[in-house]
Amino acid sequence: MKISSSITNKWSFCIFASFLSCIILLVCLNQGHDSEKLSGVQNITLSATTSSNDSAQHPAASMQHLESSNPAASIQFLEPSHVGEHVKEINKEDHSGNLAPHPAAIMQLLQPSNVGEHENETNEEEHVCNIFDGKWVYDPTASPMYNRSQCPFLSDQVSCQRNGRPDFVYEKWNWEAKGCEIPRFNGTDMLERLRGKRVIIVGDSLNRNQWESLACLLYSAIPIPSSQAYVNVKSGDYKVLRAKDYNCSVEFYWSPFLIELKERRGKKIMRLNKLSASAQNWHGAHIMVFNTGHWWNHPGKIKEFDFFQYRKKVVEVDKIETGLAFEMAMKTWARWIDKTVDINNTKVFFRSISPEHKGKQWCYNETKLIMDESYKAIFPKSMVEIVERTISSMKKPVKYLNITKLSQYRRDAHPSVYTTKQGKLLTAAQRRQPWSYADCSHWCLPGLPDTWNRLVYASMVLD
Repeated sequence: MKISSSITNKWSFCIFASFLSCIILLVCLNQGHDSEKLSGVQNITLSATTSSNDSAQHPAASMQHLESSNPAASIQFLEPSHVGEHVKEINKEDHSGNLAPHPAAIMQLLQPSNVGEHENETNEEEHVCNIFDGKWVYDPTASPMYNRSQCPFLSDQVSCQRNGRPDFVYEKWNWEAKGCEIPRFNGTDMLERLRGKRVIIVGDSLNRNQWESLACLLYSAIPIPSSQAYVNVKSGDYKVLRAKDYNCSVEFYWSPFLIELKERRGKKIMRLNKLSASAQNWHGAHIMVFNTGHWWNHPGKIKEFDFFQYRKKVVEVDKIETGLAFEMAMKTWARWIDKTVDINNTKVFFRSISPEHKGKQWCYNETKLIMDESYKAIFPKSMVEIVERTISSMKKPVKYLNITKLSQYRRDAHPSVYTTKQGKLLTAAQRRQPWSYADCSHWCLPGLPDTWNRLVYASMVLD
């Protein structure tokens, strides 16, 4: 019995010892697991609070963090300045056979949003293209942008070849900008860009010259213009080309001063604070091209009027400087643009002065360009400054179509004696009197205004 009792006691002790050992082992294992969890929390907190400099100093630690179960979530802590270092580490780990981050995560590293923005800003600064600064390049193989026979509504005033001009060299010069390439004019593409839109060209006979050019450029790009286009050039105050399939129009409004002209009791009045009556038709246009200045600089045109009126105040024309009246008119135009135009739907251009070639650089019988860089067109500097100052002070953006300098070279491109006078072609006797009849103001078509419109098209493309 003693022996049996002893065995029983020993067996009970063994069971108790085994049970106690199991409890101790479980406690140890549980403490290790909690330690691992705590360690993991500490690592995540460290990664989230580590500065970019710390990451740069410890790329291995960053890589260890990238190898966590959610690498994409870890990438957000990487600074763009250290992208190169981390990509190298990723590639190194990948080639060594260890686990590399998901490809999507690598793409996030390679394309940080702010790096791309800075690259775009740099590229824009490096590739700013001034399409108005350049030179004329002669190309003997060049052809006009349209054939004059494709444009039956072209007026006699500017149809130089039809009027007997014998030379064609003036049609073979191309304008090239310095440091960048100007897009070639594409009539079909411009029609597509104008689909469902209106273009208005407002101003004097030089803007009418530009309207005829643009109308011909687009008309010649329509497959069957006789049926797919509508043209009305009968009125001197309003001309229009409509491309039916594109539901777009190009319209010209005659307004050489841009302001309202009135006649009361036999007296002619220029209302400096009110725009031309045609302004009610300008609303809603998607592209607007304005010009003025030539008639303001023509003493004979101003003297046809008796009074300037500003609101309720009336002053005789010879009692106020023309430059002051011109500036008041420009401000009236600028206020209308600022108040009326929706820049989300409309682009506004103001074309600079188109130079005449008289006096020393007379256009008569000229077939060569002016190569003298010091040549300046004769036009009051103060009026040019008024235009530029007005535009720069406006709230709404206006693109300054600065064609003055590039046009100054082109004394060869005027109609000269191959034109009309009071609606009739010059006679042989009149052509022998160029000092009285040569037109050195307007431009042959096809010709220089086609380049003006090419620059309008280029601004649309480059924008």
